[in-house]
Parts: sequence; structure tokens; C-alpha cells
Amino acid sequence: MAAAARPLVTVQALEADMATDSAPTVPLPDVMKASIRPDIVTFVHSNISKNSRQPYAVSRKAGHQTSAESWGTGRAVSRIPRVPGGGTHRAGQGAFGNMCRGGRMFAPTKIWRRWHRKINVNQKRFAIVSAIAASAIPSLVLARGHKIESVPEMPLVIGDSAESVEKTREAIKVLKNVGAFPDAEKAKDSHSIRPGKGKMRNRRYINRKGPLIVYGTEGAKIVKAFRNIPGVEIANVERLNLLKLAPGGHLGRFVIWTKSAFEKLDSIYGSFDKTSEKKNGYVLPRSKMVNADLARIINSDEIQSVVRPTKKEVKRASLKKNPLKNLNSMLKLNPYAKTARRMALLAEAQRLKAKQEKLDKKRKQVPKEEATAIKAAGKAWYQTMISDSDYTEFENFTKWLGVSQ
Repeated sequence: MAAAARPLVTVQALEADMATDSAPTVPLPDVMKASIRPDIVTFVHSNISKNSRQPYAVSRKAGHQTSAESWGTGRAVSRIPRVPGGGTHRAGQGAFGNMCRGGRMFAPTKIWRRWHRKINVNQKRFAIVSAIAASAIPSLVLARGHKIESVPEMPLVIGDSAESVEKTREAIKVLKNVGAFPDAEKAKDSHSIRPGKGKMRNRRYINRKGPLIVYGTEGAKIVKAFRNIPGVEIANVERLNLLKLAPGGHLGRFVIWTKSAFEKLDSIYGSFDKTSEKKNGYVLPRSKMVNADLARIINSDEIQSVVRPTKKEVKRASLKKNPLKNLNSMLKLNPYAKTARRMALLAEAQRLKAKQEKLDKKRKQVPKEEATAIKAAGKAWYQTMISDSDYTEFENFTKWLGVSQ
């Protein structure tokens, strides 16, 4: 953008101009300083270019001009409709389906497709403004592939005498005079046959784009002079077209302005604070940031003098701990928890001790004398139980108990 911010642009003298002591200059219009947005240019270009399309579609009957019917199931063949009859190869062949030879295509193209696109007026203007601003930056013009090594200045402005040129040979002289002829030669030499199917679709030849001549006077003879040079295009400054300013949606077209066209840019597009004279209420789009170097802005003395100092002591919030898992947290909430925990541990230890003693006692081997005494005591108790019961008087029970009277 720095290259485009020069206050004055020199008007390049032509052979037909009157000789003067100093080269005339014109102020740089504000449109040349507008923000460059390749995303908007690409979007608008792709949509505008759709408006010149012609509808196409396959025939409504294509692929269905046969009385094919499916053979159904049970014949060990697929259920695709098949051509009836016999005696030819065609009989029995699959039909209608998009996978079949001679069948219709999948989702046949229709002429009522949405071919054209509406684009917001402000968006179109933003795209054209961006394309004009990009044409003033030599690096973008070179990056697009134009030959501008011998051009004296960008943006390139020529005298109004060019608008009165009538013959193509004079037009070529004008291009040579300002160093723009190598770009036109490049466009002419690039004329070649297109690869692919387009050769048979009325677009057999292709060639690169050369310079775009923008004139300011309506009905100027310059149109007839330049229109026969390959790659060179002509446009009126009041009817600038994005398809010409950014062919293919790529910024940086080599534009040659006549003096009258260049002077009209301010009245057509206005400035950042003054509305356009030709476009109702239109103001040039202003950049969010005049200087996009954010690091330089932040580190500047002006910003650093008013920002708060670096925080040396950082207070970090303490991590919340679960009292059910963390004893210190629990003691803050419930000081008795320590005593309760100790009592629970003592009670558990006592319980385990009692259980172990009981198990040891059970597992301990009984001495022989004690075992005999236990056995004798058991038998004595059994005899007592029998004698105490009332069942011994009954015969059945005495047999069952094994007791004799």
C-alpha cells in the first residue's frame, strides 16, 4: 500500500502531445488507497461470471425411449428393466438405469437450474474498488504475470491525446511509447489451441490477457484503434467491469488510464470521508486498521506508556479439596473428626483381635482326655434326652430310636 500512497502521479507524454517544460501531474485518487480484499474479489467474480451462462440439458426422453420392463425375481438375473424381443444383441439388455449402456444419466440436467446469481451492489463496488487499488501496486501486477519492466510508473496515466487515436498502428505506437507493448506481445504470442473438449465447443483458442485501456470520454475513437490488438481490452471509466479488472478473480491487472479517466475516479467512487457524486450515498470502504502491523502498535511507546505494569505477584486460587478424602480439609470443617477417626480405628483393632482369638481357640487341638470327657458327656446327655421323652412307650418310636425297654 505504501507504493500506492504517493500524492501525485505523472502523466506520461505521447508523441501527439504538445511539448512542455515540466511533465503534468494528477493527484492520486482515494480509490487507489482502498483496502484490497482478494476474498471479496474472488467471491464476486465467481458469481458475476455465472450470469453469462446459457442453460443446457439432456433430452427429456434420453435413455427412456424403449419399452423395457423388469423380468422380476426367480430368473437368476438382476431386476433392472430389460429390453423386450429377441433376435438382436439389444434384446434382454438392461435399460433405463444410469449404470446401463444406453440408459439415462443420473439426475438428468434440467434447464430450470439456477444459472444466474444476484450480488449485493455494495459488494460488487467493494470488489471493483479493490481491483482498482491492486492495479496501482507493481508487485501485484508483476505477480499476475504482466510484463511491466519497461513501464515508467504505476499507476500508468497517459495523455488525453490517446483518446483521439484512430488507427491500430498508431495504437501500437502509443503502447511502445509507454513501455506497455511487451505485455501486448506476450498476449499475442500466447495464442494457442485449448487442451481438452473445449476445442469442439466453439472455444478452440486461448490467449493471455494484456493491458486494459481505460478511457474517460464517451464515444472516443480509441475503442476502434485498440480493439484489434490481441489481449488488449478497452473499458469506459464509468462502466468498469470486474471481469476485466480482475480476470479469473485474480487481482493485479495491468491498467493504462487516460488523464480524463484518472481524474474522474474521485467523482465516481468518492473518498473515505466524502460521498460519491455518481453513486448515491456511496463512501469508499475504510480499513479496520490503517497500520496492520499489530506487534509494532502494541510495542510502541505511546501504547506501552499507558498500559498497566506486569503483575509480578500472581494470586492463584487454591484448589478445592474433598473433605471425605482429605483429612486436613475435614478437620477444618469438623474438629471432632480426628477423635471419631481414632475411636473407629481402635474399635476396628479390638474387633479384629477378638475375632482372631476366637479363631485360634477353635483351631486349637483338644487333648485326648478332654475329648473323651466331651464324648462321654454327649452320650450321657443323649441318654437323658431319651429317658425324658414320652415317645419310648410307643413301639414305632422305640424301634426308630434303637432303644430296648
